[in-house]
Amino acid sequence: MARDYKREWQLRKAYDAKPSVRAKRNARMRARRSLLSKHGEAALKGKDVDHKNRNSTDNSPSNLRIRSQKSNRGWRKGKSGYK
Repeated sequence: MARDYKREWQLRKAYDAKPSVRAKRNARMRARRSLLSKHGEAALKGKDVDHKNRNSTDNSPSNLRIRSQKSNRGWRKGKSGYK
């Protein structure tokens, strides 16, 4: 059975339009914009903004840090603590 890409796209589009999903995405973008204004674009190029307490809606300066994509996307998978 072949994949129905059109249906997958429609489902994804409907999911992304949910208010809760939009709010989380906006919170993540606010965090990135705040670090961009503080550190500049060069410091964030190819990097991720990490929320230390894993709460993407908590954009307090003490909760945000700049990390490489590899370390940010891998530290939650069975690893303990912060580095």
